[in-house]
Amino acid sequence: MYKKILAAVNEHLNSEVAARYALHLAKENNAKFYICFVAEKCMSQHNCRSAEDASKRLFHEAMEMGVQAESIAEMGNPVADIKKIVQHENVSIVFAATRREDIERRFYSGTIARSLSLKLPCSVALVRVVHSGRVHPRKILVPLKERLEHVTEHASFVTHLAHAFSSKVLVFHAPKPLTKFFHGEIHLTEPEWLERRSSDIAHFMTYLKDHDIEHEGRLLPGRTARNITIEAFAKRHDLIVMGASGRNLLATLLKGNPVEEVLRDTPCDLIILKPRHEHQ
Repeated sequence: MYKKILAAVNEHLNSEVAARYALHLAKENNAKFYICFVAEKCMSQHNCRSAEDASKRLFHEAMEMGVQAESIAEMGNPVADIKKIVQHENVSIVFAATRREDIERRFYSGTIARSLSLKLPCSVALVRVVHSGRVHPRKILVPLKERLEHVTEHASFVTHLAHAFSSKVLVFHAPKPLTKFFHGEIHLTEPEWLERRSSDIAHFMTYLKDHDIEHEGRLLPGRTARNITIEAFAKRHDLIVMGASGRNLLATLLKGNPVEEVLRDTPCDLIILKPRHEHQ
């Protein structure tokens, strides 16, 4: 699916860690790996050198892994320049690390990460790095909504990550509790919940099965973001992969956004995937 994968690198360690997820995905997909550093005009020489050193380390690591790689360094606006590179090289997916501003402010209020997710014409994987040690997730938690956009690409992304790291996948769904008028909340057994799962979730799990990914499903009705973070912490997951929320700004302000909440509270690394491949 992904033939050209770009990792955006800057002076921060978390961008190098995020790029290693991209590198392993490139290895699994037999894809070309681009390492891209765009220096803003106000960036100090020290920070430029830090980013350049990270790019060199990633390039040599790609060579050792047998991955075709290219390193690109530019001076300008990160979002605009990355967009130009994506269009010129026909890049399939871009990986970028979230920054502190994405956690301290509302994720959907004008951050660089939001701009990349909105403006790039390719798929985007935004990575929140919690543990900066070696990238090797053994247990991947995949929370799913009832209705999924680009469900096949989402499943393919998880499948390739799982193959790359020999990971086990837990597909997690936190539906709203069922209620009846005058009777309050209805409690269903897990098999009953499984019978009620959406066709998109069923398709996702069938895709994992067809590609020999060790996986299981779990449903836990209740507050979505809280249940995700508790599940990740209690079961010691190494990585969460979530789809980017499709809620508009008004809905986000009124009801909150599970992606924002998990971004702030996640106990492990988190990838927020914005898929754009219509027919994959």
